[in-house]
Amino acid sequence: MKRNAVLYLATLLVMVPIDFLFLGLVAKSFFTSQVGDMLGTVRLAPAILFYLLYAVGILIFVSAAPDANWRSTLLYGALFGFFCYATFELTSLALLKHWTWPVVLVDVAWGSFVTALSSTLGLLIANWLTPRM
Repeated sequence: MKRNAVLYLATLLVMVPIDFLFLGLVAKSFFTSQVGDMLGTVRLAPAILFYLLYAVGILIFVSAAPDANWRSTLLYGALFGFFCYATFELTSLALLKHWTWPVVLVDVAWGSFVTALSSTLGLLIANWLTPRM
């Protein structure tokens, strides 16, 4: 139980700042140019809930397996991110008039990358702080 708590917190503490950096600085002008004012102001409660739940999903489907190692976590983290972000992006493209293919491609690539990175670094940090017996 302690290991899973460390794994969860490590994954979350890696993912959130990297995602904020990407969304707030690196890609902000790209998303604004593509979908304009659809982005609006970030609503804090749903954003927090997303990160808390997404990190649980990473643990359940990617990094908490007893035989998880950095290679499997990198691969399954990328796949988990790909499928989760693709689900959101393709649904948005299907339903929202101003959603674009470039947004879909950039965000799915980003979701795959940030999930692979945060799940793998989370695992490595957890292995360092709470080694498996």
